Order: sequence, then C-alpha cells, then structure tokens
Amino acid sequence: MPLFILTLNWTDQGIRNVKDAPKRAKASRELARSCGVDIKHLYLTSGPSDLLLFIDAANGDDVAKFAMALGAQGNVRSRTARAWAEDEFVKLVSELP
Repeated sequence: MPLFILTLNWTDQGIRNVKDAPKRAKASRELARSCGVDIKHLYLTSGPSDLLLFIDAANGDDVAKFAMALGAQGNVRSRTARAWAEDEFVKLVSELP
C-alpha cells in the first residue's frame, strides 16, 4: 500500500485546546479508517511542523478526503507527501529510460 506523510501544524484553535489533542488523535484514527486510511505512526515534532502522520492508503484520493475532513475540524492544517520506500525507489530508478 502506498505510504503518505502528513505534516500538521496546529491552528490557533488547535493550540488553544492542546490538552484535548490526545482525544483528537484517537478520533483522527477513527476518521482515517472511515476514509480508507490507516494511521501507522503519529509523532509530536519540533521544528517547522507540530505533528507528523505516517499513513497507508490505497490511493491518494482517500488521503485527500482524510486531509480535508481533518482540516475541516479546524484544529490543524496539513501538507501531504507521497513517500517511496528504498526498495520502491530503487525499482523506479531501474526503470528509467
């Protein structure tokens, strides 16, 4: 299954209610499942992003639905990137013309 990385930043609303973040994280896993997405890992981070999600999904459409539904709650803004594992990367390079 393709791997996607979502970088999340709290909105003003999200950081104001940061004590609710563990409950929101649990609810996000349920939301993800309803969109056909599986959250594999969630990390609190330092630096330019507040949180990282590593998710498996059958396709980018499911990821887009999840990201929009999550963003619509008003607690985070997200950026999404498709990630290829090393073996997938090697295969892609070997297929270059």
